[in-house]
Amino acid sequence: MTLQELNDLPEEKFKEAFFQCCGCVAWVAQLAQLRPYSSVKDLKDKSDNIWFSCDEISWLEAFTHHPKIGDTESLEKKFSATKEFASAEQSGVHASSKLVLHQLKEENDRYENKFGFIFIVCATGKSAEEMLSLLQERIKNDRSDELKIAITEQNKITHLRITKLVT
Repeated sequence: MTLQELNDLPEEKFKEAFFQCCGCVAWVAQLAQLRPYSSVKDLKDKSDNIWFSCDEISWLEAFTHHPKIGDTESLEKKFSATKEFASAEQSGVHASSKLVLHQLKEENDRYENKFGFIFIVCATGKSAEEMLSLLQERIKNDRSDELKIAITEQNKITHLRITKLVT
C-alpha cells in the first residue's frame, strides 16, 4: 500500500496493519496517533522514537509475537497473522539440517530460561548456522545487555516489515 493509503486507513485498520510489524500495543497506538506521515523515513523515525521510549513490559510483549527461530510448527499455528513476514525472514532455517534445527530448539529453550524472553534476531539473510552461532554467543551476555540487543534486533525487524508494508 502507498504511504497515502496508509495515512488514510481507519484507525483500527491502521493498527491491525502495524501490529503485524511489531506486536506491541503501546507502540501501535502511539504510531496511529502521530499520523499523517510525510515519508517512510518520517514513519520509521517516529517509530524508532516510540520504540526506544517504551518500557520493558512493552518490549517483552512484542517479543511474544515472534516464533522461536527454527520453530516451524509454532510459525504455522500460533503466528499465522505474521506468518508471511516471519517465514520469509527465517528462510535461512528452511534449508538447514535436522541436527541444526534440534540445536536451535535446545539453545532457544536455554536462552529463554536464562533471560525470560525468546531469542530475538533479525534473521533476514542469515542461515540457521549463523543464527545458532549468534544465539550461542549472546547467551553469554547478562540480561540487561541482552535486552538492549534484543530491542535493537526487534527494531530492525520492524523496519523491514514497515518497508514491506509501505511499497
